Amino acid sequence: MTCDPWREKLDAYVDGDGSQEDLASLEAHLRTCPSCAADALGRLQMKRMTQAAGARYSPSPQFRLRIEKKIQTSRGPVWAFAWMPRLAAAVALVLIIASAALWLRHSAREQTLAELLDLHVATMASANPVDVISTDRHTVKPWFQGKLPFTFNLPELQNSSFKLVGGRVMYFKHSPGAQLLFELRNHQLSVFILQDQPGMIPLAIGVTETREMAFNVETWSESGLRYVVMGDASPSDIHELSELLRVAGRS
Repeated sequence: MTCDPWREKLDAYVDGDGSQEDLASLEAHLRTCPSCAADALGRLQMKRMTQAAGARYSPSPQFRLRIEKKIQTSRGPVWAFAWMPRLAAAVALVLIIASAALWLRHSAREQTLAELLDLHVATMASANPVDVISTDRHTVKPWFQGKLPFTFNLPELQNSSFKLVGGRVMYFKHSPGAQLLFELRNHQLSVFILQDQPGMIPLAIGVTETREMAFNVETWSESGLRYVVMGDASPSDIHELSELLRVAGRS
């Protein structure tokens, strides 16, 4: 049995509508279906955010009183101010939509980072974290040829503190990409290189702390590719490796 009949009832459930019997049966389903439970949580969060945004930008009683006084003392005809309530409603609607868009963008970005971070953690826990083992960039880069629909350059690390361990082919959003593993002292860092295709969930540029500051991430786009560097090293170390990759990508 699919979840479609249950999903049709989620909006009513979030609004508190429906009979007690329907709500009880839906709650029982949510306890056993993580997918529907996550969908219900997302709709509830959106509802609360919309309510909060609407309350935040509602005109105060003092503001309304000042407007009414100005209307009463104005020499212009009353019909000239008939558009003001509509304008206020339109402004509030725009603010609500903008707040919702920002929240959705942030939520999608956090989900994307979490998925890549899960890949990084799984790689660190694997007995065979890479498919090609080499510290030589001239060995690792050719290994990916024919396995990916794009090419990339790797930096020269001879005068740096970083060490190339190797690489592997990974899949993200059903598209193949490269995952490179680097070492820095006692830290291991993953570098993901993906095609920056239209519609890919956007990632903000810059160093980001995630998962209670246990990991740091930096991401950017270059020549149609999306680079994501992450690991438990410091933000300055993450940025240093990112700069090396930027230079290599432009050469």
